[in-house]
Amino acid sequence: MQAGRTPSGGRAVVAARYDGTEPNTDEIRALAGTAGYDVVERVTQRGREDGTYGLGRGKAEELADVAADFDATVVVFDGGLTPGQYGSLVELLPDGVALLDRYRLVLDVFAEGAGSRVAALQVERATLAYELPRLRQTAEESLLNRATEKGSPVLDLERRIDAIDRELDDVRDAAAERRAERRDEGFDLVALAGYTNAGKSTLLHRLADDLSVADHEPTHADLDGTAEVADRLFETLETTTRRATLRGRRTLLADTVGLVDDLPHDLVRSFSGTLGEIGDADAVLAVVDASVDPEALRRRASVAMDVVDDEAEGTVIPVLNKADRVDDEALAERRELVRELATTVHGPVAASALGGEGVDDLRAAVADSLPTERIEFVLPNDGRTQSLLSDLYERGDVEATYEGETVRVELAGRPSVVEEAKRRAEELAAPGGSGESWEQDR
Repeated sequence: MQAGRTPSGGRAVVAARYDGTEPNTDEIRALAGTAGYDVVERVTQRGREDGTYGLGRGKAEELADVAADFDATVVVFDGGLTPGQYGSLVELLPDGVALLDRYRLVLDVFAEGAGSRVAALQVERATLAYELPRLRQTAEESLLNRATEKGSPVLDLERRIDAIDRELDDVRDAAAERRAERRDEGFDLVALAGYTNAGKSTLLHRLADDLSVADHEPTHADLDGTAEVADRLFETLETTTRRATLRGRRTLLADTVGLVDDLPHDLVRSFSGTLGEIGDADAVLAVVDASVDPEALRRRASVAMDVVDDEAEGTVIPVLNKADRVDDEALAERRELVRELATTVHGPVAASALGGEGVDDLRAAVADSLPTERIEFVLPNDGRTQSLLSDLYERGDVEATYEGETVRVELAGRPSVVEEAKRRAEELAAPGGSGESWEQDR
């Protein structure tokens, strides 16, 4: 049985089984292409899953013949294979032909794109979580019993997972502390999540202050990563953060890793950095590609909404990106489809990140969803008030009206920002200050 990562590249035959639906191998072919394989043929079957091979015996033998005829390097199975199915298929395939199921292929794609220590740890953790039950099932019970005290492949793998979890816990804690600090500084947090290749990175460029769709280079030194834009799967593996201003409010946008269909939820949870960004966000944009056919849209939107709904604490806004690629009738159909799938109170927003259509509506929707409190107070028109106003202009939406020796200030912003402004206004209104009053509207 194959062990460890399979080197990418070479000639691939795609195998797929479908329960009575018309076979569509577009996505698995795209995944194989992202991993560096040249897909030379496909073998599909409609019918129930076979417990021995995944495919029926006859179709499995046909797959082996096709792999030999096309001199394939690898067979890519569109779905998950149990250790038993995997072993049975490997025995049928010609010598030297590797076998990858969908889960392992995606992990190899992730591994290729892991450019940071955190991303590499998350990919390794997901890979080990995938391999552990297969290793347990195939290991001999007697060998495990004899090796319990001295160690075994299973125990070694479990220890490595525990070690990675401890390191990732430290990373998660540090990231959570940074997000809390940014909130205290008056930043709102918005996460972009969604199915891979839905255009999240392009949307990040459209919304960010310091990037344009045509300019991929970051200019804000305090923020991380370079947000790439490319028409390929999993271009964004690591979380990329950029600054935006939405209705006068300082906002941090986090572009998270793309999701993909038919992956175990435990595997998805291995990407704890991504889930942390989604969980802590004040608003989450669940981005889907409006240009795909309705059935693909239903499946992809379902994947995105399932993960986002499980993790998000803030408002979830479904986004139909690439809306300029469909006509009005098709767009209305897709709106209704996503509305049926989404459990959010916010209806889907249609936009084109590339062309810019609908992006202002999206900005307004995000701004409306952010946690907001308002306060109004009257303060003396002096240097201390001007210092307070200078800070508030950087942290919220401020309107100042000068009335002779006083200034009437109206502030809308994060609850923590409003609370801090109220405290400072009270200090100005205390003995020695000249503030008159304030009113707070929650």
